[in-house]
Amino acid sequence: MAGCRGSLCCCCRWCCCCGERETRTPEELTILGETQEEEDEILPRKDYESLDYDRCINDPYLEVLETMDNKKGRRYEAVKWMVVFAIGVCTGLVGLFVDFFVRLFTQLKFGVVQTSVEECSQKGCLALSLLELLGFNLTFVFLASLLVLIEPVAAGSGIPEVKCYLNGVKVPGIVRLRTLLCKVLGVLFSVAGGLFVGKEGPMIHSGSVVGAGLPQFQSISLRKIQFNFPYFRSDRDKRDFVSAGAAAGVAAAFGAPIGGTLFSLEEGSSFWNQGLTWKVLFCSMSATFTLNFFRSGIQFGSWGSFQLPGLLNFGEFKCSDSDKKCHLWTAMDLGFFVVMGVIGGLLGATFNCLNKRLAKYRMRNVHPKPKLVRVLESLLVSLVTTVVVFVASMVLGECRQMSSSSQIGNDSFQLQESAILQLFHQDTRPGLLCNGHPDKRLVSASSVGRGTGTFSPVTLALFFVLYFLLACWTYGISVPSGLFVPSLLCGAAFGRLVANVLKSYIGLGHIYSGTFALIGAAAFLGGVVRMTISLTVILIESTNEITYGLPIMVTLMVAKWTGDFFNKGIYDIHVGLRGVPLLEWETEVEMDKLRASDIMEPNLTYVYPHTRIQSLVSILRTTVHHAFPVVTENRGNEKEFMKGNQLISNNIKFKKSSILTRAGEQRKRSQSMKSYPSSELRNMCDEHIASEEPAEKEDLLQQMLERRYTPYPNLYPDQSPSEDWTMEERFRPLTLHGLILRSQLVTLLVRGVCYSESQSSASQPRLSYAEMAEDYPRYPDIHDLDLTLLNPRMIVDVTPYMNPSPFTVSPNTHVSQVFNLFRTMGLRHLPVVNAVGEIVGIITRHNLTYEFLQARLRQHYQTI
Repeated sequence: MAGCRGSLCCCCRWCCCCGERETRTPEELTILGETQEEEDEILPRKDYESLDYDRCINDPYLEVLETMDNKKGRRYEAVKWMVVFAIGVCTGLVGLFVDFFVRLFTQLKFGVVQTSVEECSQKGCLALSLLELLGFNLTFVFLASLLVLIEPVAAGSGIPEVKCYLNGVKVPGIVRLRTLLCKVLGVLFSVAGGLFVGKEGPMIHSGSVVGAGLPQFQSISLRKIQFNFPYFRSDRDKRDFVSAGAAAGVAAAFGAPIGGTLFSLEEGSSFWNQGLTWKVLFCSMSATFTLNFFRSGIQFGSWGSFQLPGLLNFGEFKCSDSDKKCHLWTAMDLGFFVVMGVIGGLLGATFNCLNKRLAKYRMRNVHPKPKLVRVLESLLVSLVTTVVVFVASMVLGECRQMSSSSQIGNDSFQLQESAILQLFHQDTRPGLLCNGHPDKRLVSASSVGRGTGTFSPVTLALFFVLYFLLACWTYGISVPSGLFVPSLLCGAAFGRLVANVLKSYIGLGHIYSGTFALIGAAAFLGGVVRMTISLTVILIESTNEITYGLPIMVTLMVAKWTGDFFNKGIYDIHVGLRGVPLLEWETEVEMDKLRASDIMEPNLTYVYPHTRIQSLVSILRTTVHHAFPVVTENRGNEKEFMKGNQLISNNIKFKKSSILTRAGEQRKRSQSMKSYPSSELRNMCDEHIASEEPAEKEDLLQQMLERRYTPYPNLYPDQSPSEDWTMEERFRPLTLHGLILRSQLVTLLVRGVCYSESQSSASQPRLSYAEMAEDYPRYPDIHDLDLTLLNPRMIVDVTPYMNPSPFTVSPNTHVSQVFNLFRTMGLRHLPVVNAVGEIVGIITRHNLTYEFLQARLRQHYQTI
């Protein structure tokens, strides 16, 4: 939530991204995706679809339930557990692939550059070494950019897109096999190319793609590879596997299976249960130990030793045995940690503001231009990054030989991971910047204290500023990139700087600098991404030090509160820039002044239980709605309409048969009581039947409807909605019988499910549940349908395939209740039904976004 408005924003004008303009009218708020000026927020777009998380309990599904028993249920559950295990193993192998080739390309690059630096240091030709380094980096970054041109959704970390998917929004291409290939190959080229990015964020996206695609056993990219696998053919099942894959990605990246499970719960899924928790944790464990098993075996030759739990390892935190005054942290240090949390929140808010401004600039000036411009921007960032790092390392001081005992970690060829280890552990002398990257035999003398084994405050401050600006510029360019490692490295430098100041200038000798580096990393990362529970557990698992739980938790909470006062987290900002209608956890308190009738859409597009093909085709081709209410009209002269028109007669008969009354229910129960042995019950049943009213007499509900409503024009169900209709015609009373999806209607048309007017609806072909779900997840489009194969006068009975019992709300339901029902149940459409069963409107995801609710709240205030 933005905590500032207009000129009151605490950021300066050029980085104030959190304010909203109060001059915007409600009408402007409803123009989705449009901005007036550069400072305006980008509003949610209506071209994003929602996922079908709600079950459609129609006749084909009920037929499947009839065949289910406990044995089949256990088999289904066993298959789900096996698929979850396979997702974890595959995600771990993806992480192994990325790590192996990043190391390979990095060793290749520095093997050449190191030789050149050693020779040119004596001959004074370091410019040649810089050109060689530029050649490698620009080549790698160019390849990464080309992969993003193939699949644009592979750019960035992918966490905002995964968060949207788990929230119920269908982002095109996010879980495709081609996206996975471009993401994995692109991120290893980005990291090997020397950009200030990490591979941990893309691992989360990669795990999500594995989770979505593996249970389907087919891919649109590899159409010829298909297996007849009848399970998990719904968005509801896919969402659970994507949750597991995202958690496995976190577990593989940080060696934190519990943190991965909490990440999936905190940042993504809107629906959760105990069974899913166990499956997600099992998947995370599988990914962690798969990666650990292979990395330990490949790097140490010790198969089964499990020495490398994740791609990023923070090492062991402990004081030197000779230093009796040293403690990892004390109660007095908590005060410093709170202050660091405040500063980290401010730095994170500034980082987010600057990055948002850059993202808006790219959207307006880079993305509309030819795709080559995006590649050139990525090359420019790579060029500047390489030159700045190389020149800084040369200017800051000389390089000297490292002893083998001073090396930290086993991944010394990777700049950022090894640099984080150097900042976390103080009894070392390796530096941060030397010839562009650390080498296992070179160390920058200027980046360490003069013989003290600590980093120079000037070097730390300079490193922090350079890395902060370059990381902010880099995040958002057209390459796969993560933000965790750059944020951790920036924060670690900040925390190490605070520790040096406290030790050198205040004289606090008990301070352990590695703890302050870790707390600084947590503060900055928390200020950028605004994660609390999951990030706390991830950092604890990565350090293997449970005593850090309290300081990390306090720091992250303070950093989040401070950052939230100015703007949102970086992932929420980029979700907003894409115009995705993301639903938060809950609405604001003042939104309860609104009711369902205030936010619903009253102008409906609907179908009848029996509708002609020509009407269905017209509706599907002229609208973009993804679900349609199945309704019947309330008329006063229905008997006259039934004469001579089989179509209208079928619809009216269906309406009468689906009207449930207390009297009708009592008749059914009385009939069932005939089998009871009690003669008293039999006598009561017989008396009730003898006193029944004649069949030809009007039903009580029908009499009530006649008294309430006047007859409406003769509008046949084979007519499409017309713009010439009057207000009474367009908004006439309609009784709701169910909801049917666009995909279901198109499937019925493609498979020729219909009957002629001269036949009974019982002659219509029936489709099974497997046939209805056969084309999942990419159902045929109505525009691809060959109309010459269809008889437009044929009738389709949609009642067996509609959802006869969708969730509904009353027009007087408060918005908070509507919001909670919609989000927790994973709904896509929510009909609003009045007291007599008439649909008066429908609510979708776009009616519950923060911007839409704010617009309606303003209208509410204007009408008071």
